Amino acid sequence: MKPQEKVFELQKLMKDHQIEAWIVPSTDPHQSEYVAEHWKGRAWLSGFTGSAGTIVVTGDKSGLWTDPRYHLRAEQELEGSGIELFREGLPDVPNFRKWLIQELNSGDTVGFDGSVLSQQEVRKLERAFQEKDIQLNYQHDLVGQLWDDRPIIPRNPIFLHGTEFAGETRGSKFQRVREKLKENGFQAQVVTGLDEIAWLFNIRGSDVLYNPVAICYAVISEWEVRLFIYRDKVPPEVRAALVEEGIEFSEYEDIFSYWQQLPEETMVLIDPEKTSYKMERIISKSCRTKKGMSIPYLMKAVKNEVELEGLRQAHIRDGVAMVKWMYWLDQQGENFQHTEITVADKLTEFRSQGEYFQGLSFGTISAYQANSAVGHYNPQPETTPTLRLEGIFLIDSGGQYLDGTTDITRTLSLGGATDKQKQVFTRVLKGLIRLSRARFPKGVKGNELDAITREPLWQQGWNCRHGIGHGIGSYLNVHEGPQKFAVGNKTPFEPGMVATNEPGVYFPGKFGCRIENVLVTIPDEATDFGEFYGFETITLCPIDLELVDDSLLTEGEVSWLNEYHQWVFDTLSPFLSQEEKEWLEQETRSI
Repeated sequence: MKPQEKVFELQKLMKDHQIEAWIVPSTDPHQSEYVAEHWKGRAWLSGFTGSAGTIVVTGDKSGLWTDPRYHLRAEQELEGSGIELFREGLPDVPNFRKWLIQELNSGDTVGFDGSVLSQQEVRKLERAFQEKDIQLNYQHDLVGQLWDDRPIIPRNPIFLHGTEFAGETRGSKFQRVREKLKENGFQAQVVTGLDEIAWLFNIRGSDVLYNPVAICYAVISEWEVRLFIYRDKVPPEVRAALVEEGIEFSEYEDIFSYWQQLPEETMVLIDPEKTSYKMERIISKSCRTKKGMSIPYLMKAVKNEVELEGLRQAHIRDGVAMVKWMYWLDQQGENFQHTEITVADKLTEFRSQGEYFQGLSFGTISAYQANSAVGHYNPQPETTPTLRLEGIFLIDSGGQYLDGTTDITRTLSLGGATDKQKQVFTRVLKGLIRLSRARFPKGVKGNELDAITREPLWQQGWNCRHGIGHGIGSYLNVHEGPQKFAVGNKTPFEPGMVATNEPGVYFPGKFGCRIENVLVTIPDEATDFGEFYGFETITLCPIDLELVDDSLLTEGEVSWLNEYHQWVFDTLSPFLSQEEKEWLEQETRSI
């Protein structure tokens, strides 16, 4: 069926259930950003394949809301679908809750699958709809009823992640979580985030593309640690190792009946961002609950020394792959016959030669000329252009290694860069350097650091239409929280937290520039005003000097760039051929 036909069938089901509007989010029961195929109902219904977005269907209308990363992509993929695009983040664009209030009558019912919408999101709906007495129905999965060829929930086997990479035993992690639970008056916590469970149990999986996680739930309490996972996903040797450490097992769906067996006075910690509404309702009926941030969520964000050293080593290998690829790209000459897809495949080939390589950390964004202005651009074989030795090329990519996760963006000139392109690139570079060099007192939050990075863009009347950076895992998800450089983020940065630094600016239909490195938060010094922190850059890859207008850089910014490039050359050159080394020496020359 085409999107129009699917929406029509959904509207008929809604009418049968006396539901006037239906919400289809992009999440799964674990509130994941990237989900297994089984839960890609929004993509199935609409044809829009971005990782973020919400579809709302009423009796006679349908709309999709998505953030600025996906505006152009959504416009392209929704063409002819009959689904209206609402560009979040732009002036005068209502969120879908306000839109529904305008569209619905008092007493109407809004429906959604309660197993995939978070408790926090449902509370927003309840508050928004209260004045108009709009009702909620979370009991059905109408998209699932229509989706005849829906993929099954993945059953891929899990495997152990050794302490030589994790840096801490699962027993030590359990103890730390239990201490925090006790300290805050809890007896148990439900853990729903797949990356949190992978970190807590020192396990990994392959159920979600690019993310080494497994579909499961966990409960940690003062009396037990229990993993809710399909039995056939746990190989005998893995089960034996976990059972030996006292871990109990139940089937995946048994998580719901589990709560009904606990004493009613059990105090359970629920993270409203990570727990589905259905799960929260069941637990709340069975036990006492209190809302708060998941304990493993914050613990995981602060990397230990083994994880940090692993990340540094992974970035060296990743930097070698990037330099070999950039050298290869530079050597193609007049015989250049590659597309966005084939050059991205070549980079994957170089990465695969590195020790501990497990695959990509996300789908490579390989974008030439005007495509470089499309946030999270996804090249398709039938439309990808052939690259020429002119213009702007942006590549955002990353690798998964047993000892770390990488994420890097470089914007390159393939020839004949204009003065405007150089000015834009240099302003982006100034923002990157500003954050890289930042010193800040303990307690400074992500939104504050986001703002100082944007200032060189704001001076020109430009803005970066995405957060300046996100947390990054240790052989885990390429996006993790709670820390990030973004408007509204109130998480203070602490030593050991890792995040990307990726300012960018984009001119639709023309070109875009983004530069991305990974930063580790480190202690700086204690003064009479308290503790100060700073950042260590761990990404190693030259920044294209052909796009730098050094007249726009301050003396301090020039010094930072020269020192960075010297470090890149000194660190990577021992792993390169003589020709590659000579090329890198030129690319990292002082300016």
